[in-house]
Amino acid sequence: QVRLVESGGGLVQAGGSLRLSCAASGSSFRANTMAWYRQAPGKQRELVATTTVFGTTDYADAVKGRFTISRDGAKNTVHLQINSLKPEDTAVYYCNAEGLTYSGSEHWGPGTQVTVSS
Repeated sequence: QVRLVESGGGLVQAGGSLRLSCAASGSSFRANTMAWYRQAPGKQRELVATTTVFGTTDYADAVKGRFTISRDGAKNTVHLQINSLKPEDTAVYYCNAEGLTYSGSEHWGPGTQVTVSS
């Protein structure tokens, strides 16, 4: 059974940094795309950053220059380095992976809470 598990969330002051990690297990395939989403209270889930099997990355405008997504080589492990945190970054951060079972399949982690105090 495929599972994604996030870690690294927590409470941090504005201006601080966090490093989120997500590890997938239960798949012999390399995910085509791995991504981070976030959902703030009362808001819809939004895409934060993506990385593809080709090494390309993309970011939401709100996080460009502050967030960095990276992947551990051929592993289904992805990280999100978050710098210069702002209170508006407070949200549950979710890991998403596409292609772990078949092309187009999607799997989600349970999420990790990031809270930024002002």
